[in-house]
Amino acid sequence: MVERASPLGSDFRPGSYGDFVEGTGVTILEALKGSIVEASAWPGEEKTLAENLSAICRLKLSASPGSGAANREGTCAFNIGPGRFIVSGQGEALAGVIIAAIDESVGTVTDLSHGRAVFAVEGPKVEWVLAKLFALDFSLSAFPVHTGRATAHHDLFVQIQRRGEKRFELYVFRSFARAFAKTLRRASEDVGYAIR
Repeated sequence: MVERASPLGSDFRPGSYGDFVEGTGVTILEALKGSIVEASAWPGEEKTLAENLSAICRLKLSASPGSGAANREGTCAFNIGPGRFIVSGQGEALAGVIIAAIDESVGTVTDLSHGRAVFAVEGPKVEWVLAKLFALDFSLSAFPVHTGRATAHHDLFVQIQRRGEKRFELYVFRSFARAFAKTLRRASEDVGYAIR
């Protein structure tokens, strides 16, 4: 099997960078996903799609805006718009399973596995760093664990899911991953950051 190459190349080298007077504020890493899909419901089928994805992926999803869930196997999903979900997991077979299981009368499923890169950003200053890039409230009360948002940084579309109290995953177009990595690194310089 052919191994998928990282779009980040040699620009994303492990190490410690920035101002470390108060320690490492954030850690940035590429979160490797075997499958990433977008599932979109036809009008009136939003609840059915959420129920189908819940059953397929063993998640508790709702059709509510911004809602999301994750399971112990690493499969996660979050709502990015009315009747639209991003679903990702470690297994490469997940995309095919979802595509085969969602009936065309309920909605469509698009495999984005080769078209997206995912960054995980975590640490005590993660909310501060991300708030410098996006006009969102990243506090835990406004952005609970597993919920998601679709937003943009300038013209770069980004989908964000909170995966823990101090951890977020950011989905970006693969062709913009290297440029976004530089932006993320620059935003993290004042708090000190590590790349793993």
